Amino acid sequence: MSSKLSPAIVFDSTAGMHSREVALRPAGPGEVEIDVRAAGVCHSDLHIVAGDWPTDRPLVLGHEAAGVITAVGPGVSTLKPGDHVVLSWFAPCRRCRKCVAGQAWLCTGTQAVANTLPDGSTPFTDAEGEQVWPYLGLGAFTDRLVVPESAAVKVPEELPFDVGALLGCSITTGVGAVVNTAGVRPGESAVVIGTGGVGLSVVMGLSLAGADPIVAVDLSPERLAAAKRFGATHTLDGGSADVAAWCQEKLGGVDYAFEAIGSPKVIETLPAMLTSGGAAVLVGMTPTGATGAFDLFELADQGKRILGCNYGSSIGEIDIPKLARLYLAGRLPIDDLIGKVRPLSEAAAAFDDLKSNTGVRTILRP
Repeated sequence: MSSKLSPAIVFDSTAGMHSREVALRPAGPGEVEIDVRAAGVCHSDLHIVAGDWPTDRPLVLGHEAAGVITAVGPGVSTLKPGDHVVLSWFAPCRRCRKCVAGQAWLCTGTQAVANTLPDGSTPFTDAEGEQVWPYLGLGAFTDRLVVPESAAVKVPEELPFDVGALLGCSITTGVGAVVNTAGVRPGESAVVIGTGGVGLSVVMGLSLAGADPIVAVDLSPERLAAAKRFGATHTLDGGSADVAAWCQEKLGGVDYAFEAIGSPKVIETLPAMLTSGGAAVLVGMTPTGATGAFDLFELADQGKRILGCNYGSSIGEIDIPKLARLYLAGRLPIDDLIGKVRPLSEAAAAFDDLKSNTGVRTILRP
């Protein structure tokens, strides 16, 4: 066990979110150690802090991150010390039926959602020797971590760490929802409900795919202004506009309606926005156990579809390098998605930034 203690941002149900010193064990078989250079603050972290997704154990928060590999364990063949990597929170097992079928985002063998490494262990202990667990198998709100080889995706060294961090979740989820889950084609129409970090990434993906028109809906004027910069052709105030009526009156219904909030009440309104044959894409994550109601006759009669979207239906080791290249080629304006950059010690303020309705993301640096 490493004797070096480092500060980490930890959440548990009794103490809430707080800073705690943790030690990191060395990388074991099939694992790599990473020096974290930047981490994004995502709504999935906020779901834990807010209690939407209950946890029975202390978690090192953070699952959007980029850094440099400092050591590799036995059996690691695709990475080496010095490689620049983006962390992919949904580390696939690469062996289950879904992985073999090319659907790694549906992996049934991953332990990431159980907040452990693949063998069920954690690399973290606190100063008293008590186990602390990595959120989504990563636990990126600290300066060093150990992850499975499949969770570390090599990217070009010229990719800025701040940008790389966002490729780990929000960008890959949002752009992937467009190009992978929905398969949007040039000239097809879309509405995006909720323009936070993931919603803006959906808008960015729609612009990349050549969708038109692109309608952005939010309650925040700041977020709607940001959506315009990312490629929205129209914006609507979700608090005053009847979005479904607008979509039907102005466009005859849209081909795709993306929900990037995770609100069951909003999700129920999506089919009414669609043209016949259109698809509603559920990108935002709801609280566990949430349910919704739809007009089932309309879905069948009009051939409308409801598409679930986990991680943008993405395969990290394929999609993250692809998005990195698009950014470096000037095709994805990810820099505009980065707002404040704060030290790790200001994690609480970073969560306040997330709630501030600007749409852009705060980056934490250890």
